[in-house]
Amino acid sequence: MTSHSYPMIKPRCTPRQVKRVDYEMKLKAGLLSLAEELQFYILSFLPCRDILRCTSVCKTLRQTYISSSELQYIVELSGQHLLPVPNTGDPTPVSQRLQLLRDGAHTWFKFDLHSFETTSILDIRSDQKTFFTDGHFYFWDNIKNSATIIPVLPKPSQQILERKWSPQALRAVPDSTNLNVFIDPGQNLIAVLYYVDDEPETLYIDLRALDSGGIHPRAAGRTLFLSELVEYDNDNDYIETTGTSLKGCGRHIALQCSHVASVEDEDGNRSQLQIWDWQHSTISCSVLSDVMRYPAVGSADFCFLENNRLLVVIEDLKLYSIEDMSQAPQLLACFLPPLLLSNMQCLFPMDDIEHSAQPQMQARQTMHTPNPTNQLLCLIASDLVFVISTRIFFDLDGIAVATPIPWNHWGPSNTRVLEHPNPSRYKIHVRRNRVLQSFDAGSRQCALRMIDFSPLAVTNRRGLGRVVKEPSTIDIAESFGNSGVSLTTSLPYVEVVSDRRFDELQNIWLERDRIYLLNTIRERTVIDRGFLWIGISWKFRSLTCRIESVIS
Repeated sequence: MTSHSYPMIKPRCTPRQVKRVDYEMKLKAGLLSLAEELQFYILSFLPCRDILRCTSVCKTLRQTYISSSELQYIVELSGQHLLPVPNTGDPTPVSQRLQLLRDGAHTWFKFDLHSFETTSILDIRSDQKTFFTDGHFYFWDNIKNSATIIPVLPKPSQQILERKWSPQALRAVPDSTNLNVFIDPGQNLIAVLYYVDDEPETLYIDLRALDSGGIHPRAAGRTLFLSELVEYDNDNDYIETTGTSLKGCGRHIALQCSHVASVEDEDGNRSQLQIWDWQHSTISCSVLSDVMRYPAVGSADFCFLENNRLLVVIEDLKLYSIEDMSQAPQLLACFLPPLLLSNMQCLFPMDDIEHSAQPQMQARQTMHTPNPTNQLLCLIASDLVFVISTRIFFDLDGIAVATPIPWNHWGPSNTRVLEHPNPSRYKIHVRRNRVLQSFDAGSRQCALRMIDFSPLAVTNRRGLGRVVKEPSTIDIAESFGNSGVSLTTSLPYVEVVSDRRFDELQNIWLERDRIYLLNTIRERTVIDRGFLWIGISWKFRSLTCRIESVIS
């Protein structure tokens, strides 16, 4: 019997191609048999990633995606970490909205700071509390005990607000001292923290309408009252308030106070945080108290991540739910930092994330709003900046509340650590998925760089900027409470550096479509007695505004 050998027949399709053909055959019997309009309608209910997966495995669905501005708009919004605002009444076609969104993201990468408009503001000192929002410049003078709001280059459609409070007008009661001010233009609110001079250990918060100065119409009362201070073992200890931080978000106002009771007492340095639902109650049942082991390094701060979620940073990062204001905040997770954090500051702007803003205080109706579950948090710690994606604070599946999460499990892939030496001279601001940072450019000058962390930054840059996907490592020298360590982080970004140089920048801000730079113009006054200079005084008095042609 003769045996025959036959040549091996190689398959024309790989297993992956076979699966793809089988997948498309099943689709043709179902989804692909429908009209293109119905295909779009079904795909529009899917998350962004699922839309892209479907269009990557099927040519027909790919063509449906390419021909649909609505589907591309959904993907673009998700890629820029934005949420659509329903029922805006805006007649702008979706195709035009899509183009504006893409062009707006691209414009930031041009980053031309040589063309700008200037507004001068008198008597702004370096120690004043200043911030920008909705086209208005706010500053509080803690020495003169006054507050001022000034519109800067407003748009024709913008609600204009201009007001100055004298020391007498800002005081809630006679013979009192103001400690801090919180301003929320979106809710027409100004909150003033103060104490009566005869009782400096008792603090109060006064609530007023921003435009009129009268009682806020939505407040439960004129004054918020604090709960009793934390108890100490020694009743004879004098409790001194060494620092305060006043912040708000939506219906919540929070006050963090640092107290010192006794130098000898190991637990004598504490941080107490109280939260009010100011629209429904003037007292707080939601209180947190923590011992500060290293109060000298400034190791306490907090920020709202959304209306019902709070992040408290005291040596570690603790995430709380404040949905139920009848009880203390409920711990959701604890994230351990890679080193002892000092001189901390949490930067997470909430001005365009809040959904409860009053229409009369809004600059314009927007078609989209930032997604609070996927934004950037900047945690400044001495000469470092931890740029953290907030998705880690919302994706908590499988996380045990009682078990702290080590840095290596959450930090490297969700964070990018940037060097930021001399924070008193060089500034940083975060908005949505962009970070604006000033840095040393040599010759006693500084420059600016824009860093975009959104997933579509590589696409929208259109050849501009530098793409950074590889991990970066920063060596940390030995310092108080820390041994020498190396931090490797890998959150990807696109960076653009401006070629303009500045002698000094007092502060920097990112707005929806503008960059604001607070420059310092120094006026020197010299009193001359022969060849001897008796005195020199400086005044900071110029606000420089750079307007980008961005529509967001």
